[in-house]
Amino acid sequence: MPNDPETVDQIVIGGGIAGASVAAELARTGTVVLLEAETQAGYHTTGRSAAQFTKAYGPPVIRGLTRASERFFRATDGTEAPEGLLRPRGVLFVARSDQHAALQKLSDLLGDSVVPTTAQEACHMSPLLRSDYVSRAVFDKEAADIDVDALHQHYLKTIRALGSDIRLKSPVASLQYSDGLWRADTPTGPVQAPVVVNAAGAWADDVAEMAGVAPVGLMPKRRTAILVEAPETAHIDDWPMVVDVDEEFYLKPDAGLLLISPADATQSPPCDVQPDEMDVAICVDRIETAFDLSIRRISHKWAGLRSFVPGGAPYACFDPDARGFFWLVGQGGYGIQSAPALARFAAALITETPIPSDILNEGVTAADLMLRRNEVAA
Repeated sequence: MPNDPETVDQIVIGGGIAGASVAAELARTGTVVLLEAETQAGYHTTGRSAAQFTKAYGPPVIRGLTRASERFFRATDGTEAPEGLLRPRGVLFVARSDQHAALQKLSDLLGDSVVPTTAQEACHMSPLLRSDYVSRAVFDKEAADIDVDALHQHYLKTIRALGSDIRLKSPVASLQYSDGLWRADTPTGPVQAPVVVNAAGAWADDVAEMAGVAPVGLMPKRRTAILVEAPETAHIDDWPMVVDVDEEFYLKPDAGLLLISPADATQSPPCDVQPDEMDVAICVDRIETAFDLSIRRISHKWAGLRSFVPGGAPYACFDPDARGFFWLVGQGGYGIQSAPALARFAAALITETPIPSDILNEGVTAADLMLRRNEVAA
């Protein structure tokens, strides 16, 4: 391993959607090295995401970032964004009779983003829904499936096309600050830069502690997903995604199968997470209760980690106590749909340039994404 480190403008740690998107934006104006521990970028959370684009999802700052990302996703922002990143698929939020208050709260929060829907209309849109289960619903007709792989690959290709470097199989062995530079030692050689971006997902607190930076209390949470067969006579391709108003389950068509989840959020250490059989059983029970579907065989099952920080909104900011150490963490389950705007936002802060006006116009400010170590968990 060479002793003299390569010097660049920024080091980005983590090759998932957060790291790849911000590295692509930074590469437009400087030199970047993206460090990824695995043999492929996005192996963990990004590669296991069944992402949905919906402006009706998440806390206010996430909804603002999602709105600011929409023109990119729809390839109408004048950039080189690939077409076909979104495929229309509405989201139906359903409620039992005992969940009316939760549905009303959601409707009040989302306003014009969703439209009230009767139980009969809901069952017509999603024919497997049991008419004696669903009582009321609201519908987000502008929601869509995201081609996660195409989005991720777009950013990785952009990094390379702009002359910056992606290093796979490069876990950070040490991270130290000296003389105005962060030095990262990896199996593929050392690299140094005045700025290091911590986009390591579930491992972000571990990276911080390695660097001598106080952790932020990151909370990785397991989410289980299962693929099952649809009834042979069902034409599922154009069905909406169905989400329980209290997020007890969801169901959506996926390449001719049904993707189901108990919407679990079990705290987990950072790891190559695997589905828990109890979560699988809970998922099957909830889905069979809400839908006229008998699940006898599981085609595939997996789990991913969604990482949260106290307060619920992500952090995109420099650490106040560690010069040149930038946090880009805590996107929870919203990281894919908010990535285009969040990457531009973070890149502006890192390069000390104005935050894009279209993001500010959606009500997103630097204060919304500032690190607050004393904040309690949401």
